[in-house]
Amino acid sequence: MKETRRIHALIVDDEPLARRRIRKLLAAHTEVEVIGECASGREAIAAIKNEAPDLVFLDVQMPEVNGFEVLEATERGMMPLIIFVTAYDRYAIKAFEVHAVDYLLKPFDKRRFEEAIQRARDRFESERGGDVARQTLALLEQIRSRSQWLERLVIKSGGRVFFLKTAEIDWVEAEGKYVRLHVGKESHLLREAIGNLEAQLDPNQFFRIHRSTIVNADRIRELQPWFNRDYRVVLRNGAELTLSRGYRKKLTDALGTSL
Repeated sequence: MKETRRIHALIVDDEPLARRRIRKLLAAHTEVEVIGECASGREAIAAIKNEAPDLVFLDVQMPEVNGFEVLEATERGMMPLIIFVTAYDRYAIKAFEVHAVDYLLKPFDKRRFEEAIQRARDRFESERGGDVARQTLALLEQIRSRSQWLERLVIKSGGRVFFLKTAEIDWVEAEGKYVRLHVGKESHLLREAIGNLEAQLDPNQFFRIHRSTIVNADRIRELQPWFNRDYRVVLRNGAELTLSRGYRKKLTDALGTSL
């Protein structure tokens, strides 16, 4: 009787706790062998090339090189099975569920993880690696070609986890490697660089008005002249933000006005 080869898995996530959790869940699956962990997209590109894993748990949103860019940099003949892991819910989730092995939305539970492993096992045993690679690459093209913007975020605060619709955000403030999301009278800290978040938000709704500030256009009440040719952006809730000269034209063009 022919023995089935173990599935060689690589875990890619910039958060140590996330990598540790996946490794812990995989401990119950003797048919899967973890051959490495990567904390960045650049590490993942090198590991896929050097280790040739069968399966990669791939975080979508990572600094510098994201999950999509990891796939783009992977040689076509070495494309592994991919289970995407991310805290972001996008329009493309259904497409991932149909074409990719699976798509795990953080925070996922053990039952959902087991489903993903079963799908990976079934795909691996089918020995249709070429089809898998073509499906993954076709999916990547589909994702790249679609106009998709972030609709909700997963927020972890005070021991609870909840979803926040981006449309509910009034404005975003940079705090080092984090951003603070201002929502009504509340604010939430998110581990994300402001530039990365800006790239995921609908540019017809969210505008960068300062190097450290993004504002939801639906929340703007008025623009007021300020010092040094800057302007104040007054929101409907009374908050006052600074519109710097470098970002002024883009905002006024979008609002159909001039200053």
